[in-house]
Amino acid sequence: MSDFHFVNPTMMSLAWIALGLCLVAAWALARRAARLRRFADPGLVGSIAPSSSRVRPVVKFALVLGALVSLMLASMDPRWGVRYEEIQRRGMDVFFVVDASRSMLAEDAGPNRFERAKQAIGDAVERLAGDRAGIISFAGDAQVESPLTLNYRSLKLVLDDVSTRNSARGGSMLGEAIRLAARSFTDEESGGKAIVILSDGEDQESMPVEMAKAALEEHGIRVYTVGIGDSGEGARIPVLRNGRRGWLEHQGQQVWTRMEPKILEETALAGEGAFIAAGTKRFDLGRIFDEVVAEDQRADLESTEIRIATPRFQWLAGLALLLLCADCVLPERRKAPDGRESGEEVS
Repeated sequence: MSDFHFVNPTMMSLAWIALGLCLVAAWALARRAARLRRFADPGLVGSIAPSSSRVRPVVKFALVLGALVSLMLASMDPRWGVRYEEIQRRGMDVFFVVDASRSMLAEDAGPNRFERAKQAIGDAVERLAGDRAGIISFAGDAQVESPLTLNYRSLKLVLDDVSTRNSARGGSMLGEAIRLAARSFTDEESGGKAIVILSDGEDQESMPVEMAKAALEEHGIRVYTVGIGDSGEGARIPVLRNGRRGWLEHQGQQVWTRMEPKILEETALAGEGAFIAAGTKRFDLGRIFDEVVAEDQRADLESTEIRIATPRFQWLAGLALLLLCADCVLPERRKAPDGRESGEEVS
């Protein structure tokens, strides 16, 4: 059990729900006991209400609480034990760079530009088979969400957690994201290297064209860009104010954001890649990756093994189901005893 760990430890926050239910149940059971004491002396309760039980309500609540705790632990995705999968390396390393700036919340590409970009990356990961991939997000700064890996399951879990709130600074520094991606590759593999950027093209003078050119000349990394959003009319950026939906404003005017194809096209040209103007339409990034990005860059390499932790959440989910079934089967009141046993406590 030395390799035991939780994949989603943040779900521990659900423990507050269990604690709240414990407090409510304790209050309800104490209130019930107080009412019984006001109704009759403890010695008479068995005669007046022979089917009542002080123990069974406690047992039933314990069963429900146990089921809730089991589900909470299951949602944290506990894992122990490992297995190994052999994968034939095809020699392509790629960083998917996703724009997490505020403008990506515009809803001209449903549900919004950011979620459309994440869906596209997820589709591309599904098509990978032997290529190492990593994820970088950027807004006012850039950060590596996942280094290059062959473990596509963990990559998709990381992708699910990427948010527009991940960046500590607002803005859109595309050039910084390219610089970080170029620096995050390793030189141990002989296959091709590529950076695939999904963005609406807004940039705050971070020199993305120069960074793409440097990545190509210094590291042999090609840069591909995918433009998401309407380049014509554009769209407004939704915000929440005091729990109510509104639109981002600047100096009393609503802010409209458009996809900027020029900067994305120039960046791809400098990196000897390609610019794909996805706009507001759905697109298959997996097919684009196979046919455009990786077509001439893959090289067959030796097979490798990846280590995969075995998920065990199903055991806890099964335990929760058993506890809930037991709660349904156990009646809150006991069967009425005969006259000779009416004073006895049966639990």
